[in-house]
Amino acid sequence: MLKRKNQFIRKLSILLLSIGLIIRIAEGQTIGEGAWHYFGGDNRFNRYSPLNQINANNIGRLSIVWRRDATAASLRDDYDGLGFTKNLRSTPLLINGVLYAPNIFGLVEAFDPASGEALWTQEPYEQTLLEAAGISSRGIAHWEQGIDQRLMVVRGSYLYALNPQTGETFPDFGREEPGRVNLAYSAENANNFALTTSPLVIGNIAVIGGFLNGAGDGGNRKEAAPENIRGFDVRTGELRWEFNVVPRPGEVGYETWGDGSAEWSGDIGSWCCLSADNELGIVYVPLGAPTSAYYGGHRPGDNLFANSLLALDAETGERVWHFQMIHHDLWEYDNSSPPILGDITVNGRTIKAVMQANKNGFVYVFDRTNGEPVWPIIETPVPQSIVEGEATSATQPIPSKPPAFDRQGITLDDLIDFTPALRNQALELVDNFTLGPLYTPPSPWIEGGNQGTLTLPNTWGAGNWNTGAFDPETGMYFAISYTKTDNLGIAPTTSDSATMTHTIAQGSPNAPAIQGLPLVKPPYGRVTALNMNTGELEWSVANGDGPRDHPLLRDLDLPPLGIPNRPAPLVTKSLLFVGEGSDAVVGTVPGGGGAYDGPDTGYDESWRWGTLFRAYDKSTGATVFEIDLAAGTTGAPMTYLHEGKQYIVVAVSSRATEPEWIALGLSQ
Repeated sequence: MLKRKNQFIRKLSILLLSIGLIIRIAEGQTIGEGAWHYFGGDNRFNRYSPLNQINANNIGRLSIVWRRDATAASLRDDYDGLGFTKNLRSTPLLINGVLYAPNIFGLVEAFDPASGEALWTQEPYEQTLLEAAGISSRGIAHWEQGIDQRLMVVRGSYLYALNPQTGETFPDFGREEPGRVNLAYSAENANNFALTTSPLVIGNIAVIGGFLNGAGDGGNRKEAAPENIRGFDVRTGELRWEFNVVPRPGEVGYETWGDGSAEWSGDIGSWCCLSADNELGIVYVPLGAPTSAYYGGHRPGDNLFANSLLALDAETGERVWHFQMIHHDLWEYDNSSPPILGDITVNGRTIKAVMQANKNGFVYVFDRTNGEPVWPIIETPVPQSIVEGEATSATQPIPSKPPAFDRQGITLDDLIDFTPALRNQALELVDNFTLGPLYTPPSPWIEGGNQGTLTLPNTWGAGNWNTGAFDPETGMYFAISYTKTDNLGIAPTTSDSATMTHTIAQGSPNAPAIQGLPLVKPPYGRVTALNMNTGELEWSVANGDGPRDHPLLRDLDLPPLGIPNRPAPLVTKSLLFVGEGSDAVVGTVPGGGGAYDGPDTGYDESWRWGTLFRAYDKSTGATVFEIDLAAGTTGAPMTYLHEGKQYIVVAVSSRATEPEWIALGLSQ
C-alpha cells in the first residue's frame, strides 16, 4: 500500500508540474544561444557555449544557486534493497526551458532550470527491482520534427523514446516491447550489452555505439562478439542499418585480419561519444581496441576497424572514410575521446575539421569531408615485440602537428627526482622492467626477471572521454589529460579453458609506486591549449596541487603537481571551466577509503582527486577563479541561459557524499 501511495503522489506531482511546463513552452519561452542540446553541447561535440554573462570581470560573484539530489529517493522508497554507485556521469540538456538528465539509476529526470525542482522522473519499464536497478549514463539525445519531440536514452540494454512533457514511453516505438528496443546483439550476449553514453540523433536516426565485455580486461579467450555501430529509426525503433566493426568477407578491411581471425575476433566498440555534421549527413565514430588489447598473436595484421575514426553516412551507415590511429593495438589505446568538429584556418584556407584525441596523447586532425589529414601523419618505425607468437606492426602513424598533449614513453630521465633518496628508489624499482619510447610493446613476464614494460600513457590514456573542448572563435583545442604509468607483462596462459597462448600477467597492468608517489615526474594531470589554426602548443598547466602534501614532499617548495583524474572541460566565450575529478569515478582504494586505479600502496591517495572547480584564462591558462563544491566532478559541465540568467551545472559526487547536480550562477 505504501508503494502505491508513493507512486500516486509522485504521479500527481508530475502532472501538476508538467502543466506548468506545457504552459511555459506554449508561452514561447526560448533560450536561443543558451541551449545545450546534446551531451557535448550539440552534435559537433565542441563543449562550447557563446554565453558571456559569467566572465572574468564578475567571476568572483560565482556561487552555488541550487543543488539537486540525483539518487531518486522516492524510487528507493519503493524498492527495498535498491543500491547504487556514486559515479553520477550525466550531463543535463536544456530543451525548451527544461533540464533533462539521467539520474544515478539511468532514469531520466526533468527539472526546473531555475530551482532544480522536479517536473517528472521516468518510471522503470516494469515495476520490479530488476527493472528499477541501473547505472548512470552520460546523457540523452533530443529529436524534434514540428510539434513532435522525443528524448532518446539508452538504459541497460534498451533504447527508450520518451515524451519530454511526461517522461512516458511511446507505445509505437519498439515492436517486441512497446516503448523500447532491445539492443542486445544476440541472445548469447543479451545481458552483456552496455552503453554509458548518449545516443546521437541526426535526422530521423538514433546512432548507437556500445560495448559488451570490453577489450582490455586481460581475458584468455580470443573469441568475442563485435560491437557493431547501428542506426535506429527514432519514431519506430526499427533497425535502419548496422556497420560491421570487424569486416565480413568481401568488405573493406577483412584482409587486415590474418589467419581467419576476423571470424572469431570482436569488441572494437564505441563506448564514449559520437559526433555528427548535420549538413554533411556524416556521423563520426571513434572506435576502441580489439579482443585482448595486450596480446595479438591470435589476430595478425592491422585489425581494421579497431582504433579507427569512422565517418559513416547517417542515413545508410555506409563508410565514407576512415583512419586507423593504432595498427594491431597492444596497449589498449582506444579512440575514447569525442571526435570534435570545428572550422579552422590553416595557411589562409578554411577547413571543416574533425579533431580526434587518442589515449596515446596525440590529436589527429582531418578534413572531415574526406578524411584527408590537415598536417602530414607519418608512418614511423616503432619497437618490435619479443613475445612468442606476437607480430607487431612495423610502423605507427605519428602526427607531425599538433604536438602531443601529454608525456609519451619512459626513460630513466623521466623518473622522479624530488630528492636523491626518491630518485634512487625509482631507479631500483624499474631495474626489472622494460622502458622505452611510445609504442614499446608489452614484454615477457619472467619470474625473478623482467616484469613487463612500463608504458606511458597508460591504458586509461593521456586522453579519455573527458578530453577535449574547442573554441570556434579562437581555434583553440583544450585537452584535459592524465599522466600515469602501467606495467604490461605477458605470460603464457595456464587455464584449460584458454583459447589464447598468452595473456596479461597477474599483477599487470598496475605499475609500482614509491611510497604512494608515482614513478615519473609531474605534472600528473594537466590542461593544455593547442592552436588548431597553427598546429602549435600554446600553453599547458597542472590542474591542481596533486601530492604536494605527501609526507615526503610537504617540506619542499613545489609548484602544483597535477591531479590524475578525469574532469571534463566547458569552454565559453569568456572562460574555460574544469574540475578536479572525483574518487567516485574509479575503483576503491585499498585501505584508503577513497578510489583510484592503482595498486595498494598503504598511503593516502586522496591527492588523486579534488573538490575545486576552476575558471581558467583561455589565452594563458592562468587560474582566474576557483570554488569548492565539497565533492569532485563526475560528469561534464554544461551551461545555459534561463530567464536572463546564465547557469553552469555539473554532476558531483564522492565516496563520502551523495551524487547530485550543482548549479552555479552569479550572486547579486
